[in-house]
Amino acid sequence: MSEFRQNRATKEWVIIAPERGKRPSDFASDVIKRERFPSYSENCPFCPGHEEQTPPATFEITHDGKWKIRAVPNRFAALSPDEPATRNAVGSFLSAKGYGIAEVIIESPLHNLTIATMPTGEVANILHVYRERQREISKNDNINLVTIFRNHGPRAGTSLEHPHSQLIATPIVPPHVRYPLEQAVMHYDRYGTCVYCDNLAEELRQKKRIIIDSPRFAVFCPFAANSPFETRIYPKQHQASFLSISDDDIAELAEVLHQILLRLYVYLGDPDYNYVIRSSPIGDEDSRHLHWYMIIIPKISTPAGFEIGSGIYINTVTPEDAAKCLREVKIG
Repeated sequence: MSEFRQNRATKEWVIIAPERGKRPSDFASDVIKRERFPSYSENCPFCPGHEEQTPPATFEITHDGKWKIRAVPNRFAALSPDEPATRNAVGSFLSAKGYGIAEVIIESPLHNLTIATMPTGEVANILHVYRERQREISKNDNINLVTIFRNHGPRAGTSLEHPHSQLIATPIVPPHVRYPLEQAVMHYDRYGTCVYCDNLAEELRQKKRIIIDSPRFAVFCPFAANSPFETRIYPKQHQASFLSISDDDIAELAEVLHQILLRLYVYLGDPDYNYVIRSSPIGDEDSRHLHWYMIIIPKISTPAGFEIGSGIYINTVTPEDAAKCLREVKIG
């Protein structure tokens, strides 16, 4: 039988309706079989030797004189740091120039790697670059939100197969981000606790949806997941901002991020996915009511008219079943 479930942090509702869908294992058969890529592509602007095809790096990690990771301005960004950051009236409407900062984090010199298939030390380097670029860009007085994300595969919105993530910094905190923050404040005012810490404690108590439970992080399919195999990674220590992550935290997060993406890779056959680091806006890094986390969304379902019209998603795989399947994946 289907049921409504509420996300306690956002107050949004989802319908869990497993009878409308397939068995969890059937999703792998629907994944578009990915072409096997070479380790180097002559036509790829991110491969070594093609550095002149990107703007100069803003940050690099090198070894023996060769780069391991590069952060570069996005040449095809929708936003530019050269625009003014002011807002303007257009009659009774409001507009602003396309001010912002957009960067690409080129994750490896190898064209055919992904986080699921690279060593965890390299994953830790990626997370290190995320933190350092967010820290530096957050010093800009015109920037109020830094969003770090990864698109893997065409259904997730990527156009280049070379492994990369992106960072976009904006002067605007949009309602999609602001509304959950307001709900978190209301929860804190009522109970005196962080709603995300409370959610994590309840997930750990129930255990049904936990996939990985490490000393510093928990990986789980949330109680009110919007889509099949939606997964979250929460730090167990209360931290409002990703900037608070320590080097030791990065080492452990690299391990659990690699593990969960490898489990999805094996079980679902290397699905397209998006992941996002949801962190506090600039200025709220020490907030008692906010909590950064990562969300991973495999692109194996498509919102239809009801979801678009109502904002209520229909998830055809229970989070309990999804978590059980991913826990049982053999990854060596």
